[in-house]
Amino acid sequence: QVQLVESGGGLVQVGESLRLSCVASGRTFSSSTMGWFRQAPGKKREFVARIGAVTLYIDPVKGRFTISRDNAKNTVYLQMNSLKPEDTAVYYCARFAYVSTASASVADWGQGTQVTVSS
Repeated sequence: QVQLVESGGGLVQVGESLRLSCVASGRTFSSSTMGWFRQAPGKKREFVARIGAVTLYIDPVKGRFTISRDNAKNTVYLQMNSLKPEDTAVYYCARFAYVSTASASVADWGQGTQVTVSS
């Protein structure tokens, strides 16, 4: 099992930026597809982005969010620009067991970090 620890969440105003970080334990990081999900109050957890052989984003964040990784630091990042109130959610780091966008495909989850965008 891989432990994932997120950081970087917070309260920001509309249009501002945040960068989330997720540090992974273990030796499988560099060969793993990593990603981010989010869960807003009263809603299901949804896929946001992943990075492996290719990167993938959901349409609402394309052009605003960028996922990246540093294998030497076992860290995956989510740079979030031009934040909107609808981006408010708990953001979860994920290590995929197989390449998908479904929560069921995730092998390991982080504890989550709150992102709140205030208008």
